[in-house]
Amino acid sequence: MTRAFQGYIYLTLAMITVGSTVIASKVIASGLPPFTATALRFAMAFPFFLLLRHLSRSRLPRLSRHDWLILLTQAGAGSVGYTTLLISGLRLTSAANAGVIIGTLPVVSAAISILILGERPHRFLLAAIALAASGVFSIAATPGALAGGSLAGNALILGAVFCEGLFILLNKRMQTEIPPLTQSALMTGIGLAVAGIAALFENHAASGFSPAALIAVLYYALVPTVGGFILWYAGSERVSGSEASLFTAIAPVSAVILAFVLLGEDVGLNQLLGIACVIAAVVGLGFSALVRVRRA
Repeated sequence: MTRAFQGYIYLTLAMITVGSTVIASKVIASGLPPFTATALRFAMAFPFFLLLRHLSRSRLPRLSRHDWLILLTQAGAGSVGYTTLLISGLRLTSAANAGVIIGTLPVVSAAISILILGERPHRFLLAAIALAASGVFSIAATPGALAGGSLAGNALILGAVFCEGLFILLNKRMQTEIPPLTQSALMTGIGLAVAGIAALFENHAASGFSPAALIAVLYYALVPTVGGFILWYAGSERVSGSEASLFTAIAPVSAVILAFVLLGEDVGLNQLLGIACVIAAVVGLGFSALVRVRRA
């Protein structure tokens, strides 16, 4: 087995775990308040990141006040904002819809770079944005969505994607490079503090503590958060960045399939059309980047 093929396997497994976060969040949404669930997730994952950081001897470089401010903002948006909006949105919409919307993350991140960083858009990127937008519109226009809570739920999921896109954007503004494992430990620790404070003001009596939700939080903390991190970086170090980006298209596929298999959700023509548009957008974006790298 070649090193690159090993990388493909690791990246595939990593993206399957990302897709499974939608299913876990759907279960969590039915039994825990969003900030409490987020704080529990980080509390469970944080010791493992500290252990991994110790074993790998990953050090924290000296950071400026500017970098610490970015880290705090990243934790608030990408760590806490993403998770709480995802859980809140899944109270109102289906996991299949959420899976399609989350799949637009690479395209949304690129669009944010154009709008905020002023990066010059390539024609392939503009086509990818149009395809991804068509995919989201396809599920937003599902019959009955406009009259019910699913439109609000879809909007919350899209808000979660924008939070994660801001996380990626802010990472480009860091003045000092931080090792990935150290940065994940920092994000988890800061996220725990932020979500923990917000959780104090939630109405726990109204939501209760469902055993299934607690198990889902444990799964989210250990498998997608810690395990997904290990799989992704094990895979990405074996292939190019452009090749790795292509595998993000697996996440929405796995989310929709798992929603059908595990939750028994109906997957209609709108979801299938939406996921086809999103996959085409992500793969097209990845191939365009791969071609530009090989030409350089």
